Amino acid sequence: MRLFNPDTVCKPFSSYSHGALVEGAARWLHVSGQVGAAPDGKLKQGFEDQAKQAWANLIAVLQAGGMERRDLVKVNVFLTRATDVPASRAIRDEALQGATPASTLLVISALAHPDLLIEVDAVAARSA
Repeated sequence: MRLFNPDTVCKPFSSYSHGALVEGAARWLHVSGQVGAAPDGKLKQGFEDQAKQAWANLIAVLQAGGMERRDLVKVNVFLTRATDVPASRAIRDEALQGATPASTLLVISALAHPDLLIEVDAVAARSA
């Protein structure tokens, strides 16, 4: 996988890459949207706790699929409050430990449950 930021595009606003190119034979993992629910099904309270749990869940799915953070090709983050963008970026950077996949951050009106504040999904690839 080659992550890149062309000189003809503005620099990323956070830790991500504008492009992620995967060539040749690869194993692909599509991770469903992960939210701030702990393994026991209880929803964490507050944005930071939900965000940390959502990222922990995403990393757990990656690992269960035999992948690592560096295998992430694309990440989508959905927030319900624009005021959470700075905290979201900090928690994302901590969770990704230097990985810079292509990314999209959206602030939307609602998620599937009214108490959800964040949802994160991803695509990962690793050479076969």
